[in-house]
Amino acid sequence: MKKIKLDIVGLSYSQTQSGAYALVLGEVNGNRRLPIIIGSAEAQSIAVEIEKMTPSRPLTHDLFKSFAETFDIHINEVLIYNLVDGIFFAKISCVRDGKTTEIDARTSDAVALAVRFDSPIYTYDFIMSSAGIVIESNDFAFLENISSPTESITPPTPTEKQKEQAPIKPEVSPYASLTDEQLENTLQKAIENEQYETAAKIRDEIERRKS
Repeated sequence: MKKIKLDIVGLSYSQTQSGAYALVLGEVNGNRRLPIIIGSAEAQSIAVEIEKMTPSRPLTHDLFKSFAETFDIHINEVLIYNLVDGIFFAKISCVRDGKTTEIDARTSDAVALAVRFDSPIYTYDFIMSSAGIVIESNDFAFLENISSPTESITPPTPTEKQKEQAPIKPEVSPYASLTDEQLENTLQKAIENEQYETAAKIRDEIERRKS
């Protein structure tokens, strides 16, 4: 089957599932978007890497990258290869000593690693046709509407390990009413407290005002 290349075009708080986020992947050179529900920790990990923040200690996906690089393992690509009953399935293609090995993974973990290894993300057309949405303009702002990670989150059960689900709509930024000075102070405090999702949202609001 022909693979479709995807880019990360949005990350927003889910209005349908408490404590969850919507990762929005966009078709390269196309107008279809693939929204996937992911957990708070994975959303934070993706946001931290995209925003090029430096956590005080390595996050789980940073540790995986260091481990892989130590043993000369490279991620060749990430493929979202199936959709069953609204659940997305992904696999990571790893290369070591010229040998390629595919590892099954949650879509959120696979994407978090892809952004760290600068690896391409793909899916198949039947998945885009089944779960994708067609837009006429950029309805999802980059890293828009990431709320505070201080909410109580219920960890996924073992039966959810390979699962990621589908979509939502973004909410209004809670930082729109703050002054520029208040935004800068809040951003600094968020980084100091390792609240990277909050920091990414504040930084997005600052960039929006500058544009």
